[in-house]
Amino acid sequence: MTALLIPSEGTLGPALDLDALAARAAGLAENARSANTRRAYRSDWADFERWCTAQGFPLLPAAPATVGLYLAAHETRLSVATLTRRLSAIAVAHRMAGFLMDTRHSAIADVMRGLRNRHGSAQRHAEALTIPRLKQVLNQIGDKLGDRRDRALLLVGMAAALRRSELVALDVADITVQPEGLRIVIRRSKTDQGGEGAVLPVNRTGRATCPAAAYEAWLAAAGISEGAVFRGVDRHGRLGGRLSGQAVALIVQRRASTAGLDAPASYAGHSLRAGFATSAAQAGMGEIKIARQTRHASLTTLRRYVRDGVLFSENLTAEIGL
Repeated sequence: MTALLIPSEGTLGPALDLDALAARAAGLAENARSANTRRAYRSDWADFERWCTAQGFPLLPAAPATVGLYLAAHETRLSVATLTRRLSAIAVAHRMAGFLMDTRHSAIADVMRGLRNRHGSAQRHAEALTIPRLKQVLNQIGDKLGDRRDRALLLVGMAAALRRSELVALDVADITVQPEGLRIVIRRSKTDQGGEGAVLPVNRTGRATCPAAAYEAWLAAAGISEGAVFRGVDRHGRLGGRLSGQAVALIVQRRASTAGLDAPASYAGHSLRAGFATSAAQAGMGEIKIARQTRHASLTTLRRYVRDGVLFSENLTAEIGL
């Protein structure tokens, strides 16, 4: 495509390379979603593409009936939540290619409704690592370098209600140690793709479970003064590179298992964030106050943890005389 001259206020402006602009626009549109979402969507679309090719169905644009058949074909293999995400990926891919995919078309919507009615739409959530459970875990953690890292990771992640991606993205420059505690800067998160950032306080408690003290002890023991805060530690006590989000999940599960918690596989990186919200609700904190730390974009999502936190304290079994 040749460069195009665009008139500006009666004069010819600079030549615009529309191919370059189109590439830039596509890149910006791609960055409208988190890296994890982009990876999931690419995988979802690749699976849909393979299926359409194997069945001999046109891919772009795909007919609504084709999408409905794809969803039905995967009913026994994938959860409703995964199929819902795959439908979103298919719709996004069509939109990016300039085609309309009406997910409300009866050939799609009726299939999704049937899937939800048959299998339910409740998503599986990571078990909350509440304060009592966290203390049980901490009691089983030793004093080696890897132990100090895990103690700091669990306490900072819990106190700041961090997502695992936020936790592993932290650099030393993002955390300021103050007499009052830690001032943590989150530069980008799942719900902050614009990169506005957030500042989170973590108070110094003076207790054995103080997150600020655990953080300082980890940095001092590891000799870390810059770069990634949470790094790998091998069995010889040697530092490695920045931890991945998956590594956080494995650490939480391993520590839950060692501490003897029930169903340790049900814990994950999200257990720290869920544990904060649930524990805060149990302590009588209001939704707005909790959301200020968790940065939930939707109170509807937060309320699930609030309900879990007060599940038994507001139960009426004893009140009615049983």
